[in-house]
Amino acid sequence: MLAVLGVTAPIFILIALGFLSVRGGLIDRGQIRGLGAFVINFALPALVLRALSERSLAEVLDGPYLLAYALASLAVFAGGLAVARWLRGQDLSASAILAMGMAVPNSGFIGYPIVAMVLGPTAALAMALGMLVENLLMIPLALVLAEIGQQSAASGRALVRETALRLLRNPMIAAIALGLLLSLLELRLPPLLFRVVDMLAGASAPVALFVIGGTLYGLRPRGMWADVGQTALGKLVLHPLALLLAFLLVPDIDPQLKVAGLLFASAPMMSIYPILGLRFGLEERCAASLVAATVLAFVTISTLIGVLGQAGYLQT
Repeated sequence: MLAVLGVTAPIFILIALGFLSVRGGLIDRGQIRGLGAFVINFALPALVLRALSERSLAEVLDGPYLLAYALASLAVFAGGLAVARWLRGQDLSASAILAMGMAVPNSGFIGYPIVAMVLGPTAALAMALGMLVENLLMIPLALVLAEIGQQSAASGRALVRETALRLLRNPMIAAIALGLLLSLLELRLPPLLFRVVDMLAGASAPVALFVIGGTLYGLRPRGMWADVGQTALGKLVLHPLALLLAFLLVPDIDPQLKVAGLLFASAPMMSIYPILGLRFGLEERCAASLVAATVLAFVTISTLIGVLGQAGYLQT
């Protein structure tokens, strides 16, 4: 247990430091948003670019891993949508946003720092592969369904176009595309540019954790325990279990990528989850789920690392 805490405790100490810094007035929420923008627009794209450009295309486009990750995420999303829509009587918009929280982890702010501490360089590659599924499949699917639930089919089609344009302007997607191109052409970044990218990439993990802590301050669950319970259970338990099943069904996946995938899937939902829910009047539900899942993740991720260590899949 002490070995597990040696891995997870620094992660959550940095999160707590961000939380206490905002609570104590050392840094305000506007500055936290600025740090978050730095991570999303510069540090994480640099990290992904570095990871992809240093590998061959065959290593980067790991078809079996992408298939397993997509199948597991879609299965959890579909199950969450069905439970919310038909068993609990939620409308389509609320059901789609709730299901997205169950199926899309916080890969950059929480998942990557944890996996990097456990596995090292494999974390960046697994994050890039996971973000392909999350940004090109899961998030657009959820937003389109949520929009269709409120408006006409034409508005849904308009949202598809708008989502596609936003993805093209997304620095993370641009970094993935550039990294894949460099990998395809077997080119390497010039030494000077590589050093800049490397310095930005090195800042991603600690700043990301500090930001998630600062973001959590002021978010409090308010009588939404059914939504919170379903979303947290789906994200922290069902998503990694579904991915484990997918790994058993899909052959030829690197064991290190399997461990990385399970750890990424066990991370709580992305920190912009309340922002995405805001368009549909669901920001309070999303914020409550984010708070609960992030707190519970300390226990669930520590437990998963302990189990993986006992099973001999990593050194804890």
